[in-house]
Amino acid sequence: MSEARTVGDRIDDPDAVDGQSTAESETTLVVVTGLSGGGRSTVARALENVGYYVVDNLPQALMLDMAELAFKAGGAARRTAMVLDVRSRAFSTDLAGAIRELKERGFSPRVVFVDADDEVLIRRFESVRRSHPLQGDGRLADGIAVERGLLEEARDQADVIIDTSHLNVNQLRRRIEELFGGEDARRLRVTVLSFGFKYGLPPDADFVLDARFLPNPYWVPELREHTGREEAVSAYVLGQEGADAFVASYADLVNATTTGFEREGKRYLTVAVGCTGGKHRSVAIAEELAGRLRHSGLAANAQHRDLGRE
Repeated sequence: MSEARTVGDRIDDPDAVDGQSTAESETTLVVVTGLSGGGRSTVARALENVGYYVVDNLPQALMLDMAELAFKAGGAARRTAMVLDVRSRAFSTDLAGAIRELKERGFSPRVVFVDADDEVLIRRFESVRRSHPLQGDGRLADGIAVERGLLEEARDQADVIIDTSHLNVNQLRRRIEELFGGEDARRLRVTVLSFGFKYGLPPDADFVLDARFLPNPYWVPELREHTGREEAVSAYVLGQEGADAFVASYADLVNATTTGFEREGKRYLTVAVGCTGGKHRSVAIAEELAGRLRHSGLAANAQHRDLGRE
């Protein structure tokens, strides 16, 4: 498997500008470019996954304007990625000059260049039956050769070069998340959602658990008006035969699948727990299951879709 090559040390210290910290350097900028078919779109989506505001096909002449807008906007825009391709060069071919201008204004852009072998690029274009944007009336190989020449300077000044020849989409995404996301951005987040079957199944559920095998607190007069978030109802539900084993088995199931989900790029997992009305059993089970998942190290929280609807 090909690995990313890091050039220089800006990837480790994105806020340093000539050893000084400036207001502009608080804005994290990533410039993504590279060969058509090399994986720019996958890189863009991965950056979005880890919280970047992504601007695709931005003309190089507008890079400084975009950086200044991101700085002024603040918030989520302080982490901005600009994706450039050969279409951007219709407005300007001076990527090196645009990068230099950003640095002179105090920004610290990190340039990511995606590359791949010619044979791989040709197979990718043929698999989707697309022509290369620069091939004109010639062959795919001709367009790739022209683009390599145009992007030679950009490749030379890149902070990160990723050869995607032997990377699939998920491997490339993980590489970008490793470089730019931090551990928290790559973690799977689990929502344990209680619901009432009489109101319908949650459409976004990955797992659906049925708690209706447990006795219903609704038929206990002193518990009827309370909810599964209250100690009396929770103790009643979790004290029933089979309740503890039910929660434990599903906690084991979720823990056993999280590594695979993360490997496949899933960032949010919804475990739906249902009972008749979504007030007692499902709520108590959801709270307990979320607590056990947190105890095992997962980022988990309980939500209650139908609580209060009765």
